Amino acid sequence: HDVEDRKPRPADPHTTNAPLATPRGKRALVAYSSSPVRAPSTKRKAVVVPPDVGARLVHPSSTVETLLEDACEHLRRVDETGRLKGLIEKHYCKMFSPEGLSEVVDPFTALASGIIGQQVSGAAAASIRSKFTALFPETHPSFPSPAQVIAKDLATLRTAGLSQRKAEYIHGLAEKFAAGELSAEMLISASDEELIEKLVAVRGLGRWSVEMFACFGLKRMDVFSTGDLGVQRGMATYVGRDVSKLKSKGGKWKYMPEKEMLDIAAKFSPYRSLFMWYMWRIEDVDVSVL
Repeated sequence: HDVEDRKPRPADPHTTNAPLATPRGKRALVAYSSSPVRAPSTKRKAVVVPPDVGARLVHPSSTVETLLEDACEHLRRVDETGRLKGLIEKHYCKMFSPEGLSEVVDPFTALASGIIGQQVSGAAAASIRSKFTALFPETHPSFPSPAQVIAKDLATLRTAGLSQRKAEYIHGLAEKFAAGELSAEMLISASDEELIEKLVAVRGLGRWSVEMFACFGLKRMDVFSTGDLGVQRGMATYVGRDVSKLKSKGGKWKYMPEKEMLDIAAKFSPYRSLFMWYMWRIEDVDVSVL
């Protein structure tokens, strides 16, 4: 990607570190003013959030060049088991690398795509998404804007293979973006807690979906999902338990209680997203679909 000066863009674990696309795709927002970046595949200029929005951002502790390195160093330093060192050496986390942090993310596209993919296979989700974008020939195969979506009725959206409920969810999500209730500015400046709270309040977005979006989409570094089965299993292995012997005792069960997971993960803050990614790596969970 093109960089307008040689100064690396600041980054911080509690900040949205991904450049976020704004409506009509003319610009992308970044949290800090130093070194705006350009989208890799377009000429859209990335601009900083206005001071009235970004004033609540914490002082940056890293740059996009050093964030992954700083996070790995913290994980190695506080890991009392010594098991993370080998995982870090074996698996490079491209998501939080300088390359990963330069990828421009469209929040509406990411969240709506997540809704499309709920409770269906990856192949089915790809098929539905393709049919959905084809409903908007002016932008196909790119994802439509919120304004384009709310201009269609639910019956039309359903012809792409969406259930009535998913059509309602995506239409409602588009309305929130079109009205400004959700925006790139809010997603950049909100605290981790505010972000989860505001997005979980949106119909169709459960806590797990929001946590995955905050981690994989917004590139926030201190996200930790106790409800993810792969993370639970990885953590049980991490602390030395034989997960093959953990049996269901009826009803919904977990490999590890939520409180124990939070207690163990706490020392890895503010880089729990990376810790979580390595918990998936222990069990070789395929996170590409996320």
